Amino acid sequence: MRNSNDGEIVIIGADHNGVALKAKIKERVKELGYRCVDLGPFQASPSVDYVDYARQLGTMIQEGDGDRGILICGTGVGMSIVANKLDGVRAALVHNMESSRKSREHNDADVLCLGSWINDDDANLEIMEAWFAEKFGEYRHVRRIEKIVPHKEETIVLANGVFDILHKGHVELLSFAKSLGGRLVVAINSDRAVRELKGAERPINSEIDRKAVLQAIQYVDEVVIFDDVSPTGLVAELQPQIVVKGGEWTADEVRARDKVPQHIGVKVFPIVAGYSSSNTVHHIREG
Repeated sequence: MRNSNDGEIVIIGADHNGVALKAKIKERVKELGYRCVDLGPFQASPSVDYVDYARQLGTMIQEGDGDRGILICGTGVGMSIVANKLDGVRAALVHNMESSRKSREHNDADVLCLGSWINDDDANLEIMEAWFAEKFGEYRHVRRIEKIVPHKEETIVLANGVFDILHKGHVELLSFAKSLGGRLVVAINSDRAVRELKGAERPINSEIDRKAVLQAIQYVDEVVIFDDVSPTGLVAELQPQIVVKGGEWTADEVRARDKVPQHIGVKVFPIVAGYSSSNTVHHIREG
């Protein structure tokens, strides 16, 4: 397994129909600043089976030995079929700029499949560069992507927050968090910490009452109270496999803010429009 502090690694592979294009892509990938692993082949003759290269590259992505992959054959179809049979691999068959960008923004594709017969080399290079430039859109797309990803029953998921006045957004967040693993631990800020976060008039419900309500929700396996405004220490102590946070931040922003180690996954569940505990409190008080 590679060191997580290394630069992003791109793995490339082809069959005999993609050898010439692969050489150009390899040079361009390195120019873009990525580390490149070339699985071959390095000659157009004799012919080879695309299945072998697609399976090897997909396995490396699956096991975390690379961040992204590029596969090339005549049409890209065979490569994409094989790679997508491996859990955790999202291989996008791309023949134009629009699908290149959308496969990243909407689908968080980690393998790009190109067809050397479908587009000329310059067009394929442009498609590849657009694919690298586009970021995953997260927000509304994260729920859909996680329905594709296989999740292990032994995975511990941590969701933290105030959870003062529960509403539909909270329930959907907890349902999403539970879908990511086998055990969902919900951590709530203590009354003291909530006052520090929200002001002297919060929480509305005590930590004991908030814990009792959350424990009654079917998605929740355990509720813990932590006396801090940040979950950093709690994450270090519990060592979950995944941390889930609701909000408008990106996963990278949450990781940096809460100092979540790189070996722990971070998923952000988007705010459900129209639902906010603070707004609910405001409406009640304003009558």
